[in-house]
Amino acid sequence: MKFTSITLFILSFRKSFFIILLSIFTAINSWANSGKWASTVTAGNIDFTVTESKNPIKDFNGNYITVVYLKNLSLKKIGRNSVKKDVNWLLNEGYRVIELDYAKNINAKALKINQDIIAINNAIASKNFCGYKNCSLYKSYILFEGYRIARDVSYFIDDPKVYNTPEQYIIGDSLHMDIIYPANPKVKVPTILSFSYSNSYANYDQSKKTLNDAYKDQRVNLDYTFAGFDDSFLEGAPANGMAWAIADHPKYCPWGKGKPVNGANDAYKSFQTNPDAAQKVKSAIRTLRVFNKEMGLSEKIGIFGFSRGSTAGSMAIGDKKVTEFENSGFHIGISDDVQAAALGPGVFDYTLIYNTPDDGDKNLEQRCPWVWGSLDNNKALWESMGSSFLVETKATTPTLFFYNNDDDAYYRDQITHLKNKLELLTVPTSTLIDYGKGHALPQKPSDLNVLYSFFKNYLSPPKISK
Repeated sequence: MKFTSITLFILSFRKSFFIILLSIFTAINSWANSGKWASTVTAGNIDFTVTESKNPIKDFNGNYITVVYLKNLSLKKIGRNSVKKDVNWLLNEGYRVIELDYAKNINAKALKINQDIIAINNAIASKNFCGYKNCSLYKSYILFEGYRIARDVSYFIDDPKVYNTPEQYIIGDSLHMDIIYPANPKVKVPTILSFSYSNSYANYDQSKKTLNDAYKDQRVNLDYTFAGFDDSFLEGAPANGMAWAIADHPKYCPWGKGKPVNGANDAYKSFQTNPDAAQKVKSAIRTLRVFNKEMGLSEKIGIFGFSRGSTAGSMAIGDKKVTEFENSGFHIGISDDVQAAALGPGVFDYTLIYNTPDDGDKNLEQRCPWVWGSLDNNKALWESMGSSFLVETKATTPTLFFYNNDDDAYYRDQITHLKNKLELLTVPTSTLIDYGKGHALPQKPSDLNVLYSFFKNYLSPPKISK
């Protein structure tokens, strides 16, 4: 069959027009964007690519739930899937994915990469990361290549009667955790679990006369966690051969509120209560251990805690078994033991709060008697509220304590007493002191290395080499 020049032109035009239409259709469905991002780690600009999901998921405020995906790092991947496969999986889950391409830069490795983690979180919190102002401020995550995320994993059903706030909250919400893990892993890696120092809670909208989700799932609220404290430890764990998880704090209530039934308003200001807190912590560990087995990870779990998250996480280290603490929540019968813990400033023994007046724990001194009666007449009850109560033998978890001497003095007192108790039982302990100023987390590479090395020693993750 012969074609005239006009026929060939028409066919060529149709083909070109079809290609243009296909390109437009593809762009509409992927919404890809690209550019350069200034990396502290590489001391230069690196490529970024942003791809929107066809079915994006958003937070309560209408902002996009985002994953910042670090690829082509100077590390061996633990997850065996291709980058394309894992990114497509994230897109299918509804995430906006921002890929940062490190092009195998020699500095894109453990300890150094933490500086970019801090920069990314601060940029998202400032509503200006790679030009995007609408990334979720409390549901955005940084993942290393080869890793995926299990978001909003239920680990306990809250009892509204414990903190009684707000009064319209009468049917318990599920407390959640996020688990960041290598998909299709080469080796079984351990997991670091942290209980958030940002509180999630039920909220009642007075104008609409209804409960809403405005303050649910606030565990990675950047202003109060990763960005607010330049905390990069958890999100940097994959560079050190580990998975990580962060759970809602056990106190499902605004931190400065909560009261017993028929008790005084805000009686629980600034503290949690047992058996509720211990039950939740143990259920979270059991839930994580079941998930890890399903995903081919190690059964070894470490605890990382800071501030109110340290108070919560410390409930996991003791070896004493209390029936009321153990037999509640999910996966009863699975071990809730942990193999290592790094605890920052927190409260571990409420009977110590009167040791020194005006040392920073005034709320505790005033309000603990409102809910537990006087210390003199109810010492056993007071003791049962703290994690030190669960420390019984040398089977207690090896623990590293970290704090700054210029933080509130009662924190140092709490750590000193718990550390001494562990040492008398010959439980291995270590310390990281004065790594910064005030109520803060370690940030310098040398200090972060102390923490990661401690967990490596007890959790035995695989060696990660270039």
